[in-house]
Amino acid sequence: MTTSSTLVIIPAFNEESTVGRVVTEVLSHALPVLVVDDGSADSTSQQARAAGATVVRLPVNLGVGGALRCGFRWAVENGYTCVVQCDADGQHSPELIPALIRFAEDNQFDLTIGTRFLGGSEFTSSPIRRIPMRVMARLASRAAGTTLTDTSSGFRAIREPLLSEFARRFPVHYLGDTFDVTVEAGRQGFHIGEMPTKMHERAGGVPSSNAFWSIIYLLRSFAVLLVGSQDKFNRPSRNGPT
Repeated sequence: MTTSSTLVIIPAFNEESTVGRVVTEVLSHALPVLVVDDGSADSTSQQARAAGATVVRLPVNLGVGGALRCGFRWAVENGYTCVVQCDADGQHSPELIPALIRFAEDNQFDLTIGTRFLGGSEFTSSPIRRIPMRVMARLASRAAGTTLTDTSSGFRAIREPLLSEFARRFPVHYLGDTFDVTVEAGRQGFHIGEMPTKMHERAGGVPSSNAFWSIIYLLRSFAVLLVGSQDKFNRPSRNGPT
């Protein structure tokens, strides 16, 4: 795989203070950028375009899952075979995107997660958030059949054939874009792995989760493991069409 077949998708909601800088940093690595403006009420779209990104603007706020599904469909329709998710708020490190792409290719991972818990990350969290994150990582590890440490990380590389499945069935409910998709992809036999990465405190905007939602998320995650996800990803044969 070459970087020419990879698209960086940045979902953004009211991130006018940071999205331009993030786009500029990604473009410095000769990678195309699609910003999906998720119904922002500020100048997110204008800032992203001014920095050089292609922008798709949603008329209403769908949430991260809806914005990402839109981005995945755009990527598939335009011939990309790998997508890297990167946040618009400055938490992720664009300079690590080429390494994430190489790591995914070298290890033949369909889904590669940039983990905050295996490297020298600046990321910190309160115990009330950290405990659910650890529990969910253990649950996802069992379901996926591989050791995972950071199922809620949004810094990810997705390769075909999983990319096309995400374009068709990516969940749009609250935070389904992290835990649910990891569990379901693992259950369907897609190859999942992690790469240590650095993450930073957000440089702007408002977080989409808090302590209350972390607990709700944990309870909902147990339900996903017990009854399964409504979003099923079909893994084709490696020798078959993708």
